[in-house]
Amino acid sequence: MRIKALFVGLVLVVSASFVKGQTEKKYPEPTPMTHEMTEFWVPQPRITEPGKTVSERILVQPPSDAIVLFDGTNLSEWEAAPGKKATVKGKDASNFKSSEESAARWTVKDGVFIVNKKAGDIQTKRVFGDFQLHIEWCVPKDIHGENQGRGNSGVFLQGMYEVQILDSYKNETYANGQAGSIYKQTPPLVNAMRQPGEWNEYDIIYTAPTFKEDGTYRTRPIVTVIHNGVVVQNNTVILGTTPFVGLPQVVPHGKGPIRLQAHGDKSEPISFRNIWIREL
Repeated sequence: MRIKALFVGLVLVVSASFVKGQTEKKYPEPTPMTHEMTEFWVPQPRITEPGKTVSERILVQPPSDAIVLFDGTNLSEWEAAPGKKATVKGKDASNFKSSEESAARWTVKDGVFIVNKKAGDIQTKRVFGDFQLHIEWCVPKDIHGENQGRGNSGVFLQGMYEVQILDSYKNETYANGQAGSIYKQTPPLVNAMRQPGEWNEYDIIYTAPTFKEDGTYRTRPIVTVIHNGVVVQNNTVILGTTPFVGLPQVVPHGKGPIRLQAHGDKSEPISFRNIWIREL
């Protein structure tokens, strides 16, 4: 009996060791994401020359029911972006110590405002759901740099989803990262960029997403983008967030601000003017 009991004990020990060995078995970790993994260069969008501007004056005036976000005089409708967490929830700058610290510190000059890269992103104080947005931006005539390091900025819809701003005039980059792209997702249908020194226009029609109780999309965000009078995104479904590194993520949110990016590239900063929005 003792021999039998000893044998059973040995079997149990061996079995336990085998099970323990199974539970401790390690498998390879997923490969870390790099920004190159979500970039594709071909096919490059064909180039379409947009209509010529008649002059440097503003040609598209705000309609009567628009909220004017910049009229050429000050940035009273804007504030410093306090960070991703506050932005995606559509909050104001309540986590700043004072209103002075939350002020938008980009430079207003001669009816335009210029990106201050050291001051960081800015965003509207108001938050929005569905909307029509008009925004004009200009790459400096003497711009330097190439690829993503040339006139880089972005318009973040509801603080979440980036429509890329970039000097894509004779400046090749990955297709889903040039001007008019939904960043790292959908390239523009065509490259409708004007040359540096001339003003570009975006007219953006945006339908906000809705969410289920479990935080997944009930309906995804949808956007149409008209660049210099040319449709470059036609009722495009946005897959999720638009990060530099990684895949789109679903982040439940309510109304959110319009956010403008102070990109860290070394090229000369771009300018903005004539920004207005209509709630739909």
